Amino acid sequence: MENESDLHQLLILSKDFEIYKHLIEQMNLPGLSILVASEPNDAIYIGGDCDLIFGEPLLVSKVLNHLPHIKWVQTSWAGVEPLLVPSIRRDYILTNARNVYGLMMSEYVFGYLLMIERRILPRWQAQLSGKWDDSPYSTLKGKLLGLMGVGTIGAHLAGTAKHFGMRVYGYTYKTETCADVDRYFHGNERFNFAADLDYLVCCLPGTIATACIVDEAFFSALPHRAWLVNIGRGTTVNEAALVEALTNRSLAGAVLDVFMEEPLPRAHPLWSTPNTFITSHTATRNYPPDIASLFIENYKLFIIGKPLLYQVNFERGY
Repeated sequence: MENESDLHQLLILSKDFEIYKHLIEQMNLPGLSILVASEPNDAIYIGGDCDLIFGEPLLVSKVLNHLPHIKWVQTSWAGVEPLLVPSIRRDYILTNARNVYGLMMSEYVFGYLLMIERRILPRWQAQLSGKWDDSPYSTLKGKLLGLMGVGTIGAHLAGTAKHFGMRVYGYTYKTETCADVDRYFHGNERFNFAADLDYLVCCLPGTIATACIVDEAFFSALPHRAWLVNIGRGTTVNEAALVEALTNRSLAGAVLDVFMEEPLPRAHPLWSTPNTFITSHTATRNYPPDIASLFIENYKLFIIGKPLLYQVNFERGY
């Protein structure tokens, strides 16, 4: 176990370094000195003696092999794919930003689900043409929400779904820790998981195991009434199969925040696919006080030799 008086040098590598530096300095953490940069070249130049990094994975991935003393990296994102490239070292502790996005993701997902059930857009379109639209609407109560991935975000979504009286299924690697999920599915049970869903929310990380897991066969297993909401990673959905399913009406619609390629190319067919809502990776954003608090909490654990929160398994990718 370390002595709390041992010195550690932190490199904050982020476009928001001024905000993060201020938030961390306010806590007067023992034994910590801080350097800051927003560009990889600057970070490499000043960070040779640093043993800690806090910042954005894409930026960190460009400097990690050049900073030999790094023992721990705290990322400011949930996704860490840039740090999983085989050519980048893995001889350090990697922790990511979890348990900070659930509220905003729930706002996003259920904002769209309520829009669909309450026919908000059709009524607005009727208003524009001066038409009185008193056609029936539906409700979330009793509908079946399928969560593909039940981590901290999925668990928050499950709790919100219960608030609206929904039933909740979860498809996970093996965990069954969220009490708000009515039934869990694993492995080769994914088609059984899909069979009766009203809404599929995909919040999986981008890994080799999840690549295109939502494919043509999976779309065929979904009811025609189902909607897809993808808030996880664009790599988890086969976009060609999605376009086909939406075009031939075997899928009711899609709300898409993430894509295989971002920004989504202007010529991509999803821009003009029926019943498709594109939100340009804006479902949530980093809230610096929450992200900084993760680093602060983990630093306190780090200096007394206790396991850090939200450690990433390099093999699994999350």
